[in-house]
Amino acid sequence: MNATHGIFVHPQGICESSAVGEGCRVWAFSHILPGARLGRDCNICDGVFIENDVILGDRVTVKNFVALYDGLRVQDDVFIGPGVSFANDRYPRSKRYVEHPVTQLGRGCSLGAGAIILPGVTIGTFALVAAGAVVTRDVAPFTLVKGNPARPAGLVCVCGAPLKSTAEGMACMAGDWHGLAPEEGMKCSAA
Repeated sequence: MNATHGIFVHPQGICESSAVGEGCRVWAFSHILPGARLGRDCNICDGVFIENDVILGDRVTVKNFVALYDGLRVQDDVFIGPGVSFANDRYPRSKRYVEHPVTQLGRGCSLGAGAIILPGVTIGTFALVAAGAVVTRDVAPFTLVKGNPARPAGLVCVCGAPLKSTAEGMACMAGDWHGLAPEEGMKCSAA
């Protein structure tokens, strides 16, 4: 166990970056390249690869068997589910090196297991990408998308639960939030 400066790196994990925030945990068979930057309290699970030009905010969870490639920008409190795939080249060819488009994950969004994220898209704050969805274009904040290609399928609360329409506006199906539309700063007892 390597616990230098409040960072845990499993004996079978490799963390070459010196820009890793306090409280981060890097588990077995993960590899973080020297140029990557991670915020505080990130959880990097087994078998994760993080390239040089990747920036993670605070409290990001990256589940097993995910590769984060150059050009990815992840804000605070993002969940990246197991087996999520990111692409960073619109027209890939072997041995050709191009500038990578920036892919952005907004604060609090969640990506379900096995989702595929094409290069250059923005996934909005607190959006929810369903398991197996193929995201080919931007996703609006608080929006649930699913399918191939991913299409909007409703709105979600900050807690991730679906929002339903009521006579007064919208209400969370898991917590106590209700209002006209989801917005930054909303509070829910299920969050």
